[in-house]
Amino acid sequence: MTQPRVAILGLGIMGSGMAGRLLAAGFPLSVYNRNRDKAKPLADGGAYVAGTPAEAASRAEIVISMLADDVASREIWLGENGALKGAVVGTVLVESSTVSGLWIRELATAAAERKCDLLDAPVTGSKAQAAGGELVFLVGGPERALEIAKPALSVLGNRIVHFGASGSGSTMKLINNFMSGVQGAALAEAIAFIDASGLNREKALSILVNGAPGSPMVKTLVTRAAAGDFTPNFVLRLMAKDLSYAIKEGSDHHVDLRTAAAALAIFKQAIAAGYGEKDFSAVIEATANGAKKLAS
Repeated sequence: MTQPRVAILGLGIMGSGMAGRLLAAGFPLSVYNRNRDKAKPLADGGAYVAGTPAEAASRAEIVISMLADDVASREIWLGENGALKGAVVGTVLVESSTVSGLWIRELATAAAERKCDLLDAPVTGSKAQAAGGELVFLVGGPERALEIAKPALSVLGNRIVHFGASGSGSTMKLINNFMSGVQGAALAEAIAFIDASGLNREKALSILVNGAPGSPMVKTLVTRAAAGDFTPNFVLRLMAKDLSYAIKEGSDHHVDLRTAAAALAIFKQAIAAGYGEKDFSAVIEATANGAKKLAS
């Protein structure tokens, strides 16, 4: 069977890996990115580089967006040359960015007016999982649209979980990331506490990593911090954004996410200290350095 035509909008850390997977699997692929230089390796591999989101969408049956936030998503879908202007009737739109529930509801309405279906399908996983086809898709939206999108999503991920109605996938992603952010902030404070108390950091972390607190997230962050490598897999400022969205979404459901608010304050301090464009794990170094300054 002929593979469906796919467009990828956004070629950052995640989008470029996803696009590479689709090309390798033989999908006819169009891509769009504001900085066209990022598209060159994909063009060399056979992808069509569109000049606008609308042009990319006009060439696809499935349009997947992977962007930073609500603002970028709104521009790519509803801007002057936005993807919805190019999408033909029946196109399946897949918003894989981590965005707010309010924006997903607005985008779903706009898609319906265009007689297209929207899936909110953010992912768990980072750079390596995007490149390796090991993402987990958290999906909200119509079952019929998911069936159309599955051939592409199955190449990009090893698990697709359909949570139900539009917006449910986005909500699950915010819950996932708020818990990840809280773990990261708690670990950062724990390491600052270890250092300030004079404990041997390596020995202390062996207790945390191999004991009850040693979640996969904690283990990953400890490994990256120990290596001192903060090359972004997940940019720190985006965790702050996700925590902000989660707090708002929780409030809309009458849930006060107090741990998320505390974690957000720690990430904001790291951004103010110049760590915003580094990997999420850099919150450990930022917090430890901040504690040392207070102690001196």
